[in-house]
Amino acid sequence: MIRIGTRGSALALVQAHAVQAALGRVGLETDIVTITTAGDRGQDIGDKARWTSALERALVQGEIDLAVHSAKDVPGDLVEGTTIIAIPERQDPRDALCGCASLATLAPGARVGTSSVRRAAQIHALREDIEVVKLRGNVDTRLRRLAEGELDAVVLAQAGLMRLGRESEIGCLLDECVPAPGQGALIVQARADDERAAVINDPAAERCVLAERALASHLGATCATPLGASAVPASAVDVTLRAWIGLPDGSHWIADELTASASLVGAEMAQRMVAAGARELLVRAVEMASA
Repeated sequence: MIRIGTRGSALALVQAHAVQAALGRVGLETDIVTITTAGDRGQDIGDKARWTSALERALVQGEIDLAVHSAKDVPGDLVEGTTIIAIPERQDPRDALCGCASLATLAPGARVGTSSVRRAAQIHALREDIEVVKLRGNVDTRLRRLAEGELDAVVLAQAGLMRLGRESEIGCLLDECVPAPGQGALIVQARADDERAAVINDPAAERCVLAERALASHLGATCATPLGASAVPASAVDVTLRAWIGLPDGSHWIADELTASASLVGAEMAQRMVAAGARELLVRAVEMASA
């Protein structure tokens, strides 16, 4: 029996059950174990680790055999003795705008809700006349605030809406925005000596997600960094990586695109962005966020 650890949110459970179903199709028996994380308790500590550390601890201590995460929530460094054993087939990583037909149709001064500094920065860069409102809570909570008229639109991950059966809420997909590293993908984490879940790994998704994570790692980015990174397969070994980094208010930003080997493209893109001033933008972004 393989014990699959997950957070208890509706979206996390849907994702864990998708991994359970994939393992079941190859004849592996599984059980779901729900674990409360620091993020679920409202503790804003440890950067991305607030969503993953409790699951990693349970994994290392042998309470579970696998941990299922949203890939965008997983820090660059894993707990010692664990590994990313599988990245299953990925869903569309694009951001979705809910509440209106397009960003262009929003009136000046419109209120757009998001909890993501990346999304806020890119929206400001595209429409400086729009007010971006910090919006927290689960998908249902955010959509309820939109329905109640507190906001004119909200930005959410299309993949999450699709997994929850809320695709009817999507007004448009924001092709002009670069998604977060790992968005739309799941990471299955296991102890380093347990390879059972490797059978559900999707090589194309793995190449793309690891390239995005490599860029974030080389730049020293965190979940508070306005960084977008999105890769698509270009060949059996190459990927095309789009990247965007900017200030939280969208006043300055750098964008680039590069096709190269999946194992090298993250580092090469980081070098190009640093040469274009990414380090300075990162320092200013931190200063603005802490002001």
